[in-house]
Amino acid sequence: MSHICDLVGDRVTNNNMTQKKMITFADLGISKSLAKILTSKKIINPTKIQEKCISFGLNNKDIIGIAQTGTGKTLAFGLPIIEKIRKTKGKCLILAPTRELADQIYEVMTFIGQPFDIKTALLIGGVSAVPQKKALSRNPQILIATPGRLIDHLHRENCRLDNITTVVLDEADRMLDIGFMPQINEILKTVPKKRQTLLFSATMPPAITKLSNNYMLDPVKIEIAPSGTSAEKIHQEIFIVPPENKQNRLNKIAKNTKGKILVFTRTKFKAKKVAKVLRKQNISAVEIHSNRSVGQRNRALEGFKSGKFQVMVATDVAARGIDVKDISLVINFDLPEDAGDYVHRIGRTGRAGKNGKAISFVEPRQNYKLKKIEKLIKKNITITSGKKKLNKKNTSKSRNHLPSRIRRKRKYGKYRTSYNHKKI
Repeated sequence: MSHICDLVGDRVTNNNMTQKKMITFADLGISKSLAKILTSKKIINPTKIQEKCISFGLNNKDIIGIAQTGTGKTLAFGLPIIEKIRKTKGKCLILAPTRELADQIYEVMTFIGQPFDIKTALLIGGVSAVPQKKALSRNPQILIATPGRLIDHLHRENCRLDNITTVVLDEADRMLDIGFMPQINEILKTVPKKRQTLLFSATMPPAITKLSNNYMLDPVKIEIAPSGTSAEKIHQEIFIVPPENKQNRLNKIAKNTKGKILVFTRTKFKAKKVAKVLRKQNISAVEIHSNRSVGQRNRALEGFKSGKFQVMVATDVAARGIDVKDISLVINFDLPEDAGDYVHRIGRTGRAGKNGKAISFVEPRQNYKLKKIEKLIKKNITITSGKKKLNKKNTSKSRNHLPSRIRRKRKYGKYRTSYNHKKI
């Protein structure tokens, strides 16, 4: 049960809140028997997202929940689902972008559902589909799946979705980022139109708005923090570092940091290289990326949680679903291609209302990326080191980072295939 307390959010220990009557799960309509299960894990008071969502969820309303990572979204949709299944014998489908996140949701839903004989099936890629087929044959009330593997089971006729009463899209923005839109469309066309749909996301890009317009009925929008907002208790810093100096800077930071460090790189090849160099510096490090098997990823994650490894180097795809408590520092070795991923990355520290720290390595020519991030989170990030090295002229309008065909159009008016041709 190592994930349970991490995913549910904080226990609300703020002194200002203790002066008022603290809301309990029972106040929100959760049954005594389910509240008792939460109490056994010392989960007494709901987080903000839970407080806002649970009552609407119990009333069968469609919900769009905008909240940062680590605010307790799993119980925000999980508790109403359990109550609904107990009363109406309905069935639920929960979609997640990665195996790790799906696995953690499965653990939480099993924890709160098993005492009521509610069966749950986990459908993820990278592992054998045979045990999953057996689990589906037991007619589970809750399916937790990644889109790709669920489509595989549907095509093999291992499961049906025509009896689903509730659909949850967790971290929907990330699912769209990594190209799951066709699979999501196929899945949502398979489930009954008369259903409850719950969508949770840290950001609200246009694609999410389009998705909600197409598949949700008069949804209630619950925005705990504006789209793209980073957690308040995360101290953010920028280091202006040339590419060739990043590794040395990371080595020094790792040696001077006592707690757990999560490092993000842009590619899986770089993640492997960075972790290898750290180990040569006698720093316990492990990498997690899409080339690693499920077993390797699980061992890496468990080793990082237990403290066997001080540093874990990850890519964005593999890191989605990493929910480790007490990560003291997140380092963006490479800035993300999408500014929204910055919010998800740094959200791995400072979870459940705790303090955290995030450092980003920005190359001198990446001012345009920095500006995009600052615009999204609506705040300026402190440049701690190398401020004079930053090329401030390199903004988002700089021609150097634009595709060559766009640069040719700007220079010559119309698209052309070669500079040797005359202007068309």
